[in-house]
Order: sequence, then C-alpha cells, then structure tokens
Amino acid sequence: MEVRELFKHFPINAGFFRRQVGAVKAVDGVSFDVMRGETLGLVGESGCGKSTTARLLLRLVDPTAGSINFNGREIASIKGAELKALRREMQMIFQDPYSSLNPRKTVGTIIADPFVIHGIKQTKAERKVAVQALMDTVGLNPEHYNRYPHEFSGGQRQRIGVARALALKPKVIVADEPVSALDVSIQAQVLNLLRELQRDLGLTLIFIAHDLSVVRHMCDRVAVMYLGRIVELASSDQLYAHPRMPYTGALMSAVPVADPRLAKAKKRQVLMGDVPSPTNPPPGCRFHTRCWKAEEICRSDDPPLEAKAGGNLAACHFPLTDAEVLERVPSARNVRE
Repeated sequence: MEVRELFKHFPINAGFFRRQVGAVKAVDGVSFDVMRGETLGLVGESGCGKSTTARLLLRLVDPTAGSINFNGREIASIKGAELKALRREMQMIFQDPYSSLNPRKTVGTIIADPFVIHGIKQTKAERKVAVQALMDTVGLNPEHYNRYPHEFSGGQRQRIGVARALALKPKVIVADEPVSALDVSIQAQVLNLLRELQRDLGLTLIFIAHDLSVVRHMCDRVAVMYLGRIVELASSDQLYAHPRMPYTGALMSAVPVADPRLAKAKKRQVLMGDVPSPTNPPPGCRFHTRCWKAEEICRSDDPPLEAKAGGNLAACHFPLTDAEVLERVPSARNVRE
C-alpha cells in the first residue's frame, strides 16, 4: 500500500444557513508505505489522527484529497460495487469488544455476516462449518456457536472480532487499539494470537496503539503522528533505540522502566502545554509550541519528513543527537559501563 499526501478535513458549520466557517484538520498530508506481510504501527497522543487515518485506508470515510494505492490500484475514489469488492481484502478489528458486537445476534450470526453480505457460503450449513472453524482458529469453543456476546469475557469478545475480520481471508487487517480495553493478562493472549495468525496466514497488519511497549513487541516499523501528520518513521528497533524527533524522544522517556538502575539513569522529558487545536494548527513545525529545542526557523518553516542520522525519517530542523537520546532512553549496557 502506498499512501501519498492524504488529507481529511471535517467541515465546521455555523449560523442559520449552516455555512462552513472552518475545518478540523484530522489528517493533514500523510504519506507512507505498507509492505506486504509487515506490521506497521501508528502511535501518538489522543486526537492526533491515527484512527481517522485507519478509516481512510479502509475507505470507511472518504478522503478530502490524496492518493491510496493498494496492490497497484488507486482506491481513494472508488465507489459502489468496486468498494464492496475491496472490503473482502481489507478488514478492521475495533477497539471496544463490548460495543463492536451486536448484542441481539448470536456469535455464529455475527461471524457469518461477512459470508452473507458478500454472497459466500450460500447455505446455512456451509456457513456454520466455516464459522466453527474460525472460532477454533482464534481459540474459542466451536460449540458456543449459538451464544450471545454478553456470555463471553472481554478477551473472548475480542477473539470474536478477530474471527469476523478473518472470515473473508483479507490481505490487510487494521487493528485499532485492539487490546486497550482488556486486562493486561488478556492483552498478551490477544497479541500473541494476532502474531500467530499473521505468521500462519501471511497477513499485513496496521496496528494502532497508545502502549509503546505493545507497539515495540508487535511492529516491524513505527510511524509517530502528531496533530494530523507523521513526524517520524523508522524500524521498531531503530526508533526505540535512537529516536530523532524531540516529540518521539519525549514519548520514549515516558515509558516505565522495570530495571531500577535504568529508571534512575533516565531523564524524563516533560512536555509543557497542551496539543494545539487541529482547527487552527500553528505555522511552521506543529510541535514547536511544546518543543524545548525550538528556534525561530521552527516557527516559520515546516520541516519535511526526510532521512536523518541512523536512517530515521523525521520532520525536524534540530533532531536529537545520540547523547540526548542516551540521556532519555538509556540502555542497560550504557548504565553498566
């Protein structure tokens, strides 16, 4: 998947005639690639545009502008039967396993709905066999086919969501914070399930999360978003060891450390102020209002997303040096030395 200059602005209407007086710039010029079989993580503060980007990729909302090329085919403007056919190749696992399942339908009906909508498995018997096979794949008892969602735990409900997403054998699955509503022990089970399914079925995952430790465990590459834009993109190991964007460094410094020596050596970088409004983002670098390294050029010139030391793509005029990184994200080896 190749995404180029993707925008989504939600209009703000006011007055008696409901004229547009502004726009919420939820996604404002995002560009990235997703390779076949990889897991790409999207991280950032609440409201930075992660979920809106995911919905744009799946065409659940229409982009204001930009290009989405999937397997050599432009999908940003397709509609009707073409868009319905695309649904078979791209599916989503939603954040809340309690509200994303219809409480009036049995689990068997919920998982079988994709077959009905797309005209697959014509008979009820065929659908039942397929649904029970999917339930077994995600670790659910196939005999619970006729139970309702309220009869399952949170982790089991999320497995039902995973089974529904797998029903049409998609190429891409977008997981929008799939474990944030679950207990820690259940989170590990669902994450391990996703990794096993990706390995066995050759899935491509776009993984959205707030928990940076989970992202490091799950993702091959990570894109950091801030106020509707990607501000840093790198491999997971490189990003966590050598962040270049000051915003990424602040995020990394906030990750709890279990080793007391590392925790004592790490300098916490506290960001001052609030995230600016997406209806009126600041000029220049959008992070300059909270950045401790900001200078005059940051207030006037918007930095491009370009390669920095170590290969990270970062949108910053004054990227973090290795010395600054070690101060905020120390390694066990450095502490011992």
